[in-house]
Amino acid sequence: MSLSKSILGSQKLMAFVATRDPARAKAFYRDTLGLHLVSEDHFALVFDAAGTMLRVTAVQEVGAVKYTVLGWQVRDIIRTAKTLQEARVTLERYTGMQQDALGIWNSPGGAKVAWFKDPDGNTLSITQF
Repeated sequence: MSLSKSILGSQKLMAFVATRDPARAKAFYRDTLGLHLVSEDHFALVFDAAGTMLRVTAVQEVGAVKYTVLGWQVRDIIRTAKTLQEARVTLERYTGMQQDALGIWNSPGGAKVAWFKDPDGNTLSITQF
C-alpha cells in the first residue's frame, strides 16, 4: 500500500453541517432526529451519529446548495420515511424524478433514496441499499 493511499484511510471520519440558529438546529438534530448531543459551545453543537462525529457549526450565513450535504444509510427506508413524517419532517419532491407516495426514489443502481431539509435548508437524505 502506498503512503498516499493510507494517509487518512484508517482515520475516523467526522461530518460538518452549518447552522445560523444553533438552538433550532439542536432541537432538530437531537429531538427530532434522535442524535446524541455530546457537547456544545458558541462554535458548534457536537453530536454522535452512530460513532461518527457530526459538528453542526454556527455560522453567520448558510450558503444554499442544491445537493445532499449529509445522509444516513438505513435498513428500512419506508419505516424511516414514515417515522420522519410522523415527526413533522417533510420529505422533498423533485420535478422530473419518479418518487413514490412517500417521496422515495428508486435509483438505477437499486438504492432507494429520500431527501429532507434541516431548519437551515441543508439537504439531508436517507438511503437503503
